Amino acid sequence: MRGARRSARGESSRKAAGREVEPFTLCGEMSHLTRATSEPCRRARGAAFARRARPFSAYELVSAREAGRAGGAGFSAADRAYLGRQHIPTKGPWGVDDVESEAYVSQFSADGSLLIAGFRGSRIRVYDAEKGWKIHKDISCRSVHWTVSDIALSPDQRFLAYASLTPIVHIVNVQNAGKESHANITEIHEGLDLTGGDEDEDFGIFSVKFSKDGKEVVVGNNEKSIYVYDLSANKVSARIRAHKADVNAVTFADETGNVLYSGSDDSLCKVWDRRCLSGEKSAGSENQTLGHQENVFRREISPSESSGLGL
Repeated sequence: MRGARRSARGESSRKAAGREVEPFTLCGEMSHLTRATSEPCRRARGAAFARRARPFSAYELVSAREAGRAGGAGFSAADRAYLGRQHIPTKGPWGVDDVESEAYVSQFSADGSLLIAGFRGSRIRVYDAEKGWKIHKDISCRSVHWTVSDIALSPDQRFLAYASLTPIVHIVNVQNAGKESHANITEIHEGLDLTGGDEDEDFGIFSVKFSKDGKEVVVGNNEKSIYVYDLSANKVSARIRAHKADVNAVTFADETGNVLYSGSDDSLCKVWDRRCLSGEKSAGSENQTLGHQENVFRREISPSESSGLGL
C-alpha cells in the first residue's frame, strides 16, 4: 500500500509539481521520523564498545546500561532510536489484493503462513503468504449483516470462524480441496446460534476467538456480554454480563480456557475467571485494567501468555 506525499494544500505532491515523484514507503517514513539510520551515541559506544563496530544487540546495550558501562544513567535519544530501529519492518508495505469493498478485519495465522481478510460485502479471502500471496480460499459468507465483523482461525488452522452483527457464528473448513467456498452451496458453513433458539434474544457480535485447544469459541457482543460456546456439546456454556457498553474484544488468556480477557467501549479491559462462575448467566469474577481514555477495540495476548495488550 503506497501513496504519494500530500502538499500543504492537501493535493498530491506529484500533481502539484506536475511531474512523477517517488512514492513514499512506510519504512522510509519511519526511518525519517525516528532517525532510524542512527547508531548508539558516542558516549555509549566509547564507554562500552570502544573496539566494536555496528551492529550492537539490544541485550548488549541494556546490559551495558545496567552495569553502568554506558557512560550515563540511561539511554540517550540516539540509543533509543537505534534500539527502535531494530524492531521496525524493513520491507514493504505492499499491496496484496485489490478488492472493491472495504476490508475491516485481518489477521495472520499463528505460523505466519496464511493471511485472512474479511470484507464488507460478505466476503473473506485467505492468502498464502508463502506462495506470493496467492488466494488460498475465497469465501462467500452466509447471513452477513453489513460486514464481517471478526474472524478467527482454529489452532490447527483447519477451520475459520466468522461473525457479523448477528448472534450467529459460522464455521468453514479452509483446508479442503476447493478454492471457492459458497455458503451452503459448495460447502456447508455450520452456524452456531448463540441465542439458543430464544427469539427474544438478538445481538451483534464484534469479536470471536477460538480457545487454545479449539474446543470452545468465545464472543463479545453489543449487549455488553461475553458468550462461550462449547463446540462438543453444541451449546452456550457461559454468559457473562461483562461491561457497561459494547464488548469489542475478547479472547482466552491461556491453555486452560478458564481465564478470559475482554475490552469494551466503556474504556475498560477486564480479566474473568470462569471457575468463579456460579451459573450459566453469572457475572463471574473479574479484575479491571484501567488507563484507557477511549474505547478498547482489540485485546491481544503475548506469545508467552504472560501479558495482554489493549488497543
